Amino acid sequence: MEIQEFSAGIRYATVTIQDRKAFLAALHAISDRHGTHIVCFDADNLAGCQHAEKAIRFARRAIAEGTAISHSFEMEALLYAGGTRQCSAATRFGLHDGENRLYVCCCPDVPAAWQDLLACMEFVPEPAGGLTAEKAARLCALFGITPDEIAAVGGDGNLPELVLERVALLEVSK
Repeated sequence: MEIQEFSAGIRYATVTIQDRKAFLAALHAISDRHGTHIVCFDADNLAGCQHAEKAIRFARRAIAEGTAISHSFEMEALLYAGGTRQCSAATRFGLHDGENRLYVCCCPDVPAAWQDLLACMEFVPEPAGGLTAEKAARLCALFGITPDEIAAVGGDGNLPELVLERVALLEVSK
């Protein structure tokens, strides 16, 4: 089966959520109105924008090939982001009540959907500075990455590659 490529836009955003269920309903309304999927990844639990891109690509492929674990594109993308087959574990890679820093993906990339999303969130430049010690520790805990693995790849600077490897391993474990 040939998988057609499609566009996916990814932007960095911030939002404070009081009612997650109502916020998700607003996202679904925008998504339905524009014929796109909107996936919000918790940037604090991702190893950068490339992590979100990989999750989107793997989810798209799984759905196209009929090997998806979940019943929605959005949840499939969260499963890949978390490198897990468990929906309950994947939800920690999505939205939560309170302050959120997000990678927001629009698949396919629809300019009018981005315009509507401005009513829900603020798009801002992604913070510079790279991986903090706190975030590195969180990623290691979330993805079961050991100090020996970090040493084997040359230190924390290569931690994002280890995380992306965990994302890819979900494909193998299915």
